[in-house]
Amino acid sequence: MRKQTVEELLFKKYYKSLCHFAWEMTGDMSIAEDVVSDAFLIYFKQKDRISEDESAIKNFLYSTVRFSCYNLTRQQKIVNRYWEKTKYLDHYDSEIETNIIRSEVLAEILSIVATLPSSCQQVFRKGYLEGLSNAEIAEEMGIRVNTVKTQKQRGMEVLIRKLNPEFLALFIFFIKN
Repeated sequence: MRKQTVEELLFKKYYKSLCHFAWEMTGDMSIAEDVVSDAFLIYFKQKDRISEDESAIKNFLYSTVRFSCYNLTRQQKIVNRYWEKTKYLDHYDSEIETNIIRSEVLAEILSIVATLPSSCQQVFRKGYLEGLSNAEIAEEMGIRVNTVKTQKQRGMEVLIRKLNPEFLALFIFFIKN
Protein backbone atom coordinates (compact mmCIF):
# COMPACT_ATOMS: atom_id res chain seq x y z
CA MET A 1 0.00 0.00 0.00
CA ARG A 2 1.23 3.46 -0.94
CA LYS A 3 2.04 6.00 1.72
CA GLN A 4 -0.07 9.19 1.59
CA THR A 5 1.69 12.46 0.95
CA VAL A 6 1.49 15.43 3.29
CA GLU A 7 -0.73 17.19 0.74
CA GLU A 8 -3.18 14.27 0.62
CA LEU A 9 -3.35 14.17 4.41
CA LEU A 10 -3.98 17.94 4.56
CA PHE A 11 -6.69 17.61 1.92
CA LYS A 12 -8.43 14.81 3.83
CA LYS A 13 -8.12 16.63 7.12
CA TYR A 14 -9.38 20.08 6.07
CA TYR A 15 -11.49 19.61 2.94
CA LYS A 16 -14.84 19.01 4.68
CA SER A 17 -14.45 21.75 7.27
CA LEU A 18 -13.30 24.22 4.61
CA CYS A 19 -16.31 23.26 2.45
CA HIS A 20 -18.63 23.90 5.38
CA PHE A 21 -16.91 27.24 6.04
CA ALA A 22 -17.29 28.25 2.38
CA TRP A 23 -20.89 27.02 2.28
CA GLU A 24 -21.71 29.22 5.29
CA MET A 25 -20.45 32.20 3.31
CA THR A 26 -21.91 31.37 -0.12
CA GLY A 27 -25.00 29.32 0.66
CA ASP A 28 -24.21 27.02 -2.27
CA MET A 29 -22.37 23.73 -1.72
CA SER A 30 -21.14 23.32 -5.30
CA ILE A 31 -19.64 26.83 -5.24
CA ALA A 32 -18.16 26.10 -1.81
CA GLU A 33 -16.51 22.92 -3.10
CA ASP A 34 -15.07 24.81 -6.09
CA VAL A 35 -13.69 27.53 -3.82
CA VAL A 36 -12.05 24.97 -1.52
CA SER A 37 -10.55 23.03 -4.44
CA ASP A 38 -9.15 26.29 -5.80
CA ALA A 39 -7.72 27.13 -2.37
CA PHE A 40 -5.87 23.81 -2.28
CA LEU A 41 -4.55 24.39 -5.80
CA ILE A 42 -3.27 27.81 -4.76
CA TYR A 43 -1.65 26.26 -1.69
CA PHE A 44 0.03 23.52 -3.76
CA LYS A 45 1.42 26.11 -6.17
CA GLN A 46 2.71 28.34 -3.37
CA LYS A 47 3.64 25.80 -0.69
CA ASP A 48 7.34 26.54 -0.98
CA ARG A 49 6.59 30.12 0.22
CA ILE A 50 4.38 29.01 3.13
CA SER A 51 5.67 27.72 6.43
CA GLU A 52 5.48 23.95 6.83
CA ASP A 53 3.85 24.47 10.21
CA GLU A 54 0.35 22.94 10.06
CA SER A 55 -1.31 25.95 11.71
CA ALA A 56 0.24 28.26 9.08
CA ILE A 57 -1.08 25.99 6.32
CA LYS A 58 -4.51 25.85 7.96
CA ASN A 59 -4.57 29.67 8.31
CA PHE A 60 -3.51 30.05 4.67
CA LEU A 61 -6.30 27.73 3.48
CA TYR A 62 -9.01 29.40 5.58
CA SER A 63 -7.84 32.88 4.55
CA THR A 64 -7.79 31.89 0.89
CA VAL A 65 -11.30 30.43 1.11
CA ARG A 66 -12.59 33.48 2.98
CA PHE A 67 -11.17 35.96 0.45
CA SER A 68 -12.39 33.87 -2.47
CA CYS A 69 -15.90 33.83 -1.00
CA TYR A 70 -15.79 37.60 -0.45
CA ASN A 71 -14.70 38.10 -4.04
CA LEU A 72 -17.48 35.85 -5.32
CA THR A 73 -20.05 37.68 -3.22
CA ARG A 74 -18.80 41.04 -4.46
CA GLN A 75 -18.84 39.83 -8.08
CA GLN A 76 -22.38 38.50 -7.62
CA LYS A 77 -23.51 41.87 -6.24
CA ILE A 78 -22.02 43.61 -9.28
CA VAL A 79 -23.79 41.17 -11.61
CA ASN A 80 -27.08 41.65 -9.74
CA ARG A 81 -26.78 45.45 -9.95
CA TYR A 82 -26.07 45.17 -13.67
CA TRP A 83 -29.15 42.99 -14.22
CA GLU A 84 -31.31 45.36 -12.18
CA LYS A 85 -30.17 48.30 -14.30
CA THR A 86 -30.59 46.32 -17.51
CA LYS A 87 -34.08 45.22 -16.49
CA TYR A 88 -35.04 48.87 -15.96
CA LEU A 89 -33.53 49.83 -19.31
CA ASP A 90 -35.38 47.01 -21.07
CA HIS A 91 -38.65 48.28 -19.61
CA TYR A 92 -37.72 51.85 -20.56
CA ASP A 93 -36.79 50.76 -24.11
CA SER A 94 -40.09 48.93 -24.41
CA GLU A 95 -42.00 52.08 -23.42
CA ILE A 96 -40.05 54.12 -25.95
CA GLU A 97 -40.76 51.58 -28.69
CA THR A 98 -44.47 51.63 -27.83
CA ASN A 99 -44.51 55.43 -28.00
CA ILE A 100 -42.72 55.40 -31.36
CA ILE A 101 -45.19 52.90 -32.78
CA ARG A 102 -48.13 54.87 -31.40
CA SER A 103 -46.75 58.06 -33.00
CA GLU A 104 -46.27 56.37 -36.37
CA VAL A 105 -49.78 54.90 -36.32
CA LEU A 106 -51.27 58.26 -35.32
CA ALA A 107 -49.36 60.09 -38.08
CA GLU A 108 -50.64 57.61 -40.65
CA ILE A 109 -54.21 57.95 -39.35
CA LEU A 110 -54.04 61.75 -39.34
CA SER A 111 -52.81 61.81 -42.93
CA ILE A 112 -55.78 59.65 -43.98
CA VAL A 113 -58.25 61.67 -41.89
CA ALA A 114 -56.97 64.84 -43.61
CA THR A 115 -58.32 63.45 -46.91
CA LEU A 116 -61.88 63.19 -45.53
CA PRO A 117 -64.49 65.90 -46.15
CA SER A 118 -64.36 68.66 -43.51
CA SER A 119 -67.43 67.65 -41.47
CA CYS A 120 -66.44 63.97 -41.56
CA GLN A 121 -62.94 64.95 -40.39
CA GLN A 122 -64.34 66.88 -37.44
CA VAL A 123 -66.67 64.06 -36.38
CA PHE A 124 -63.93 61.44 -36.74
CA ARG A 125 -61.39 63.46 -34.72
CA LYS A 126 -63.86 64.26 -31.95
CA GLY A 127 -65.18 60.71 -31.73
CA TYR A 128 -62.05 58.59 -32.10
CA LEU A 129 -59.17 60.87 -31.20
CA GLU A 130 -60.74 63.09 -28.53
CA GLY A 131 -63.04 60.38 -27.16
CA LEU A 132 -66.30 62.36 -27.21
CA SER A 133 -69.60 60.48 -27.30
CA ASN A 134 -71.96 60.68 -30.27
CA ALA A 135 -74.36 62.87 -28.28
CA GLU A 136 -71.56 65.25 -27.26
CA ILE A 137 -70.38 65.57 -30.86
CA ALA A 138 -73.93 66.17 -32.12
CA GLU A 139 -74.53 68.87 -29.52
CA GLU A 140 -71.17 70.56 -30.10
CA MET A 141 -71.53 70.58 -33.89
CA GLY A 142 -75.28 71.24 -33.98
CA ILE A 143 -76.10 68.07 -35.96
CA ARG A 144 -78.20 64.97 -35.28
CA VAL A 145 -76.77 61.90 -33.51
CA ASN A 146 -77.57 59.74 -36.58
CA THR A 147 -75.50 62.11 -38.72
CA VAL A 148 -72.60 61.69 -36.28
CA LYS A 149 -72.90 57.89 -36.50
CA THR A 150 -73.00 58.02 -40.31
CA GLN A 151 -69.97 60.35 -40.51
CA LYS A 152 -67.98 58.16 -38.10
CA GLN A 153 -68.87 55.07 -40.11
CA ARG A 154 -67.83 56.70 -43.41
CA GLY A 155 -64.57 57.90 -41.89
CA MET A 156 -63.83 54.44 -40.52
CA GLU A 157 -64.54 52.82 -43.90
CA VAL A 158 -62.06 55.17 -45.60
CA LEU A 159 -59.52 54.55 -42.86
CA ILE A 160 -59.85 50.77 -43.14
CA ARG A 161 -59.46 50.96 -46.92
CA LYS A 162 -56.40 53.23 -46.88
CA LEU A 163 -54.60 52.32 -43.66
CA ASN A 164 -51.63 49.99 -43.81
CA PRO A 165 -52.90 46.58 -42.57
CA GLU A 166 -50.11 46.45 -39.96
CA PHE A 167 -51.34 49.73 -38.50
CA LEU A 168 -55.02 48.78 -38.53
CA ALA A 169 -54.69 46.25 -35.71
CA LEU A 170 -52.64 48.74 -33.70
CA PHE A 171 -55.23 51.47 -34.32
CA ILE A 172 -57.96 49.22 -32.95
CA PHE A 173 -55.76 48.37 -29.98
CA PHE A 174 -55.05 52.04 -29.22
CA ILE A 175 -58.75 53.00 -29.52
CA LYS A 176 -59.70 50.31 -26.98
CA ASN A 177 -56.98 51.39 -24.53
